[in-house]
Amino acid sequence: DDLVCFRDIRPDAPHHYLVVPVEHMQNCKTLKREHIPMVKRMMEVGKAVLQRNNFSDWNDVRMGFHWPPFCSISHLHLHVLAPASQLGFLSRLLYRMNSYWFIT
Repeated sequence: DDLVCFRDIRPDAPHHYLVVPVEHMQNCKTLKREHIPMVKRMMEVGKAVLQRNNFSDWNDVRMGFHWPPFCSISHLHLHVLAPASQLGFLSRLLYRMNSYWFIT
């Protein structure tokens, strides 16, 4: 009810989804401690969508947020990418785990 999930219009992996809260939130920098349950639900939705699309290698999944100012839109969205091992060279940089611009 409070989250939506859809395919990225410019996918960087065979499975590239965005999980977005219906309520507007600027970006991951605005998250507070009380948002932890929502972020956990966002991750659960991402996993459920991958399962529905017959993907189950959880060691080959990358989920995270782009850190401002590296956000393409000003609405919080969780990237769900799988298989992460199939990310191209530039995508590996864009979605590098716990980098300055992408937090997991």
